[in-house]
Amino acid sequence: MTIRRTLTLRLFFRLLPVLALAAALPWAFAYWIDRGWVLAVLSVLVLLGLMWWSLHRALAPMRALFRALAGSVNTYRDGEFNFGVHWRGDDELGELVRAHGQLGDVLREQRQELVQRELLLDTMVQNTPVAMLLSAEGGDGVRRVVYANLSSRKLLNDGHKLEGLHMDALVDALPVELREALARGADSLFAVPADDDEEEVYHLSRRTFTLNGRRHELLLIRLLTPELRRQEVQTWKKVIRVISHELNNSLAPIASLAHSGAELVRRGRHERLGEVFSTIEDRARHLEGFIRGYARFAKLPQPQLQPVVWRDFLGRLQRQIGFELEGSGTELHARVDPAQMEQALLNLLKNAHEAGNDATPPSDEVRVRLLRLPGWTRIEVLDRGPGMNEAVLENALLPFYSTKRNGTGLGLALTREIVEAHGGRLSLQNRSDGGLCVAVMLPEAAA
Repeated sequence: MTIRRTLTLRLFFRLLPVLALAAALPWAFAYWIDRGWVLAVLSVLVLLGLMWWSLHRALAPMRALFRALAGSVNTYRDGEFNFGVHWRGDDELGELVRAHGQLGDVLREQRQELVQRELLLDTMVQNTPVAMLLSAEGGDGVRRVVYANLSSRKLLNDGHKLEGLHMDALVDALPVELREALARGADSLFAVPADDDEEEVYHLSRRTFTLNGRRHELLLIRLLTPELRRQEVQTWKKVIRVISHELNNSLAPIASLAHSGAELVRRGRHERLGEVFSTIEDRARHLEGFIRGYARFAKLPQPQLQPVVWRDFLGRLQRQIGFELEGSGTELHARVDPAQMEQALLNLLKNAHEAGNDATPPSDEVRVRLLRLPGWTRIEVLDRGPGMNEAVLENALLPFYSTKRNGTGLGLALTREIVEAHGGRLSLQNRSDGGLCVAVMLPEAAA
């Protein structure tokens, strides 16, 4: 027997008294009307009352079930999922109750999972070393703090609660360096004096978004001093290794040649002293150039901008080192520091020549391409060398990084410093047909 037939029979048996009274109503009315209208009306009213009571009693369990289902829906809406509804029988109402219970189980599991995720996220946010501060504008137009983690409380309010405070009042109480960083309206670095006469360096980033029709702003403040100190130590170690290596490479031959020269003098063999002194001079001048390169990198002055025409500028450079020039630069102008830009391009051209094949003439293997882009001038230095692998490309612009045996690792780093000081960008990429392309992007200047 199907569930539908079961439900139909159950309703039939519950409504059987009502159907019987409904069937008896015409007979009772006909019987009593012969004895008077008053008795007929009374009999009809009595039978209608009995019908209503029987119908009410028959449908009472269903009404209770519907009230329970409505109550459980309200509890689900309020976030409470520990409410259950039971119904005896395997009819369609029982199937509805079981489906409703399964829905409650699913919602309960999802709610528990959501609570666990929120707890995990809150734990991570609260214990992150990055100070996080979320503010929003209220209906009165005043911006208040709506969320702050532990790091932001320690950094901005001596560990006290920040939620509900006015952002303007909070900002006024902050150190002047942080107020200036906030006033700049963009991501920035700032330093705050510490108690030990040193500075603590922070990075400030800010993001804005709209949530529920309200504008929110998220501030992230990260302490960079420990990381910068570690990087500084690593950099100094690398500098010391490079300088020590270069000094040893120069001082060891100088000491050996000086000893040899003294022996030659003692033996009276003065004819070889010229060769000894010449070699000592070469090593000393190499060492001098090495130290000068480091000093130039450390003391790069601000560029003194002057108007130049790229075609004339590259033509003068072409007389110092060979390369082929591609592109029409007669109408391309720039405002650069001629000495610094010449040094930067000479570094790139020397690298291009050193990367080339010795069997190929330099004028054929090194080319400079001049291109005009909207608002920019692009200068490409192209060679026919083996190019660079991914690891070298990633580190080639870092100071003191070099793959050459006698390299200082300062040529490309100094070139990048010069280009960026002019508001430009430097990039490296391997060419599809072999070789390396070093591109210098500089803002175009009006003639």
